[in-house]
Amino acid sequence: MNTLDIQALRLHLPNTARPVLDGVDLTVAARETVALVGESGSGKTLTSRSVLRLLPAGARAEGAVRVAGQDVLTMTADELRTLRTRTAAMVFQDPRAAINPLRRLGDFLTESLLLSAGASPEQAERRAGELLAAVGLGERVLRQYPGELSGGMLQRVMIAAALMGGPRLILADEPTTALDVTTQAEVVSLLGELRERFGTGLLFVTHDLGLAAAISDRVYVMYAGRIAETGPAGALFERPRHPYTAALLASTPRLDAPRGRLAAIEGRPPGLREAVTGCPFAPRCPLASSLCAEQAPELMPLAFEPEHLTACHHSDRLGDRPDGAGSRQTSDRLDEENTRA
Repeated sequence: MNTLDIQALRLHLPNTARPVLDGVDLTVAARETVALVGESGSGKTLTSRSVLRLLPAGARAEGAVRVAGQDVLTMTADELRTLRTRTAAMVFQDPRAAINPLRRLGDFLTESLLLSAGASPEQAERRAGELLAAVGLGERVLRQYPGELSGGMLQRVMIAAALMGGPRLILADEPTTALDVTTQAEVVSLLGELRERFGTGLLFVTHDLGLAAAISDRVYVMYAGRIAETGPAGALFERPRHPYTAALLASTPRLDAPRGRLAAIEGRPPGLREAVTGCPFAPRCPLASSLCAEQAPELMPLAFEPEHLTACHHSDRLGDRPDGAGSRQTSDRLDEENTRA
């Protein structure tokens, strides 16, 4: 059984012309790291927040979001409280915005065990000390205030807080965005070590393709609330089969890239007040045809890679060689198509 299993998730918000999430399917297994990538506004954060049912006011969700076999969308308030304190936990992007600056960090860490798990103060403090040691911090942090720690140290505290209830699933919503490169590497390495040590599943939300390639076992690429492509990280980044994935890779800075202007994806994603007919990427896609404008493609497995799925009518025009067409060749092919268009 998967730690997380999202099936046909649709999320509707008031005063919008289309679902903000439109038929999302996603799974995370125990001890697996799954990356969810895409441009800002693609629906990544809302997907992760749906797992804890942290939805905007007026939102209406359809489908199923199962954590450890239980559907979050049908849970009672008490069941949700248990889910958020014991079964699943989230590491937010900005730790300073998630921690009360006027309270000691020891109070922040032990609160959930004291209020929800019925632990004694001694038990809660002992657990907090053990987890602080696991993330490379000392027990003196328990007596400190958030303003006394650096951003990287605070993110470690947030990771320790996420582990306090022994969750089976951790949701990391761009947890390294506000950190310098060195600290980013430390936090990513730490998350990987803790995933193995505690046996948790990890859903890692990011817009950084390089980071996703380094940390994940599988990747989901999201565009306009839909999954455009998914598959094992190595295969997806080496042989992308959706023009959006290829365009993202082409616009990623590389040390070995030719000199000149960095590639960019022309146009913009559809707004929530715009109804979408057909493929949502079609207006920006150099491979788009009349079929793309009329009919939305389904997420289908590739014939030679059943674990690699793509939602594109023209996936056969990208990465024609299953054994050797790398992401650079795919990106170059897309550039040629764009030039001809």
